[in-house]
Amino acid sequence: MKNSVLKQRLDYHYKAFDKSQIEPDPLQFLHLYKDKKDIEVVGFISSVFAYGNVKQIINTLNSIFNILGEQPYDFIKNIDEKLLQEYFGNTIHRFYTSKDIQNFFRVLNSVLNEEGTIKNLFLKFYFEHQNDKNLKLPLSKFSNHLLTVIHLNSKKITTGCRFMFADPFTGSACKRMNLFLRWMIRKDELDFGLWNEIPTEKLIIPVDTHVARICRELKLTTKKNVSWKMAEDITENLKKFDPVDPVKYDFAICHLGMRKIIF
Repeated sequence: MKNSVLKQRLDYHYKAFDKSQIEPDPLQFLHLYKDKKDIEVVGFISSVFAYGNVKQIINTLNSIFNILGEQPYDFIKNIDEKLLQEYFGNTIHRFYTSKDIQNFFRVLNSVLNEEGTIKNLFLKFYFEHQNDKNLKLPLSKFSNHLLTVIHLNSKKITTGCRFMFADPFTGSACKRMNLFLRWMIRKDELDFGLWNEIPTEKLIIPVDTHVARICRELKLTTKKNVSWKMAEDITENLKKFDPVDPVKYDFAICHLGMRKIIF
């Protein structure tokens, strides 16, 4: 497919997959809230649980947000050990154990109380490396900081917690973290643009099996394994079609794959 035709098709699907097409997607939960602090924490939670069958993801998130209520930021900031046990003692999601999930909310509670917002913490790492090509190093430092908090609290970092806070320097595509960053940094009717200190061209596309398959078919990557290198490769090729906001195509590409729609 010629680049001109590919761009035309990408732009068509970007416009077609608007807010009316949002469900089923973990992003749908962010649109239930108005306060920026609530949107941010709901986005972080939704991204961390965004793996596996989409029906299972939506069911888990429905359960969690029913617990957190109308003010999830305040709920998490004020949560204590008794409430953690009471509300999440039996919560699991695929290979996240209830202990993993409790540790996740402990970390989030710590961030909100020490930094005020997730954004404030991430920007500390970003401003150290804002001249870098993309967010690889800030993301790595952010994830490792969160794992350090878990280690200080529980003395053990489980496989589930390492999966929650993936590190691009291990080769991981960091799909869930890149998804969260897309929601926070980009701005359109789907994404929120709450972190406008970071340019959209720094983003890396969140790659899962659906995005990888479609992008291989479109010759946007020749790499076989889902990895950080594949994600960078796809992003660089998408910059041919939009150098400022290449990751805008992510939602459409992902849902074309999920819904088995021909590109």
